[in-house]
Amino acid sequence: MTVPKTMAAAVLVGPETIEVREVKTPAPGPEDVLIRVESCAVCSSDVSLMKNPWPGQPPYGSFIPGHEYSGEVAAVGKTVDEVSIGDRVAVEVHFGCTRCDNCRVGHYTACLNWGDEKKGHRANGMTTNGGFAQYVVNHISTVHRIPDRVHYDEASLVTNLGCVLYGFETFGGYIIGDRVAVIGEGPLGLISVQVAKLLGAETVYLFGIDEKKLQVGKTLGADRIVDVRQNDTAEYIMRETNGRGVEIAIEASGSKAGLRAAVTIPRWMGKILLLGIPEGLADVDFHNLARGNKSLYTVRGEGWTNCRRGVSLLRQKRVDLSALVTHTFPLSRIDDAFRTHIEKLDGAIKVVVKPHEKTGV
Repeated sequence: MTVPKTMAAAVLVGPETIEVREVKTPAPGPEDVLIRVESCAVCSSDVSLMKNPWPGQPPYGSFIPGHEYSGEVAAVGKTVDEVSIGDRVAVEVHFGCTRCDNCRVGHYTACLNWGDEKKGHRANGMTTNGGFAQYVVNHISTVHRIPDRVHYDEASLVTNLGCVLYGFETFGGYIIGDRVAVIGEGPLGLISVQVAKLLGAETVYLFGIDEKKLQVGKTLGADRIVDVRQNDTAEYIMRETNGRGVEIAIEASGSKAGLRAAVTIPRWMGKILLLGIPEGLADVDFHNLARGNKSLYTVRGEGWTNCRRGVSLLRQKRVDLSALVTHTFPLSRIDDAFRTHIEKLDGAIKVVVKPHEKTGV
């Protein structure tokens, strides 16, 4: 495969200002893989770090965001034998320093040397350049081969699936026969519905405000879809469960109201998983949490190799990520891609940027 010396890339040049520029194509180091990016999905984390830089983020004018991507191996470092040029791959975001206390026990998404590239840490699209570009460099540990039948658009969402799987593994993962309430009908909520059903949940409730997305959730396995504009979440669950509550509540909306409800609706000894991240401070009924002896779990990223597990689920056709991809844009229209994501235009769920395409829908 011939790799050009320069490439098109979307460079963050200022707060909420991104420009497509011609830049030098990166070269892989000894343990790296150069990926020809075919699809890179927009994430709310991208919106957040473009507005207010995250710790370890490169300075304006030198940083290429984008952390949910897939593509084809274009070149490999001299020590890499796990993949070959031409392989189709998906990625995960985080590569820990491998030397801090957290990394040494497998918690690489919470690396204590976050943002310190000199010590080995990388988070593509966050602390190092990412996938809103025609080519990107990844450490081999963050690269996963994908089957030929899996479309690149679908494969770009493997990080979303990995994040949900990481959350389920964190709270214990064993939910056969349990009742699960998912708050939020966005990508993480819709994936959570699928994973809960896959793991044997008896009843999965999906709460949201967008009727179209709720219907997508129903096709993906939700047993009950509930419009929170017409139903109080806690009242609905208590009515459904004879006042006991669900075994597991998953907050995937990122809203403060969703967080409050997620703490309220589990039964005593129930579990709460936070996948959404509310901005600022949020009021939570800690009396309810403590009196019910409930457990609250949070996750950062897609740890414990759950992207590999996500690829396995795609290979086995056990989950459907393609249903979440609603819009695609070429790199030249990345501003339109972000506007579609932020304003949720035309029922947008996941918006994908195609760095090598000239046109998009």
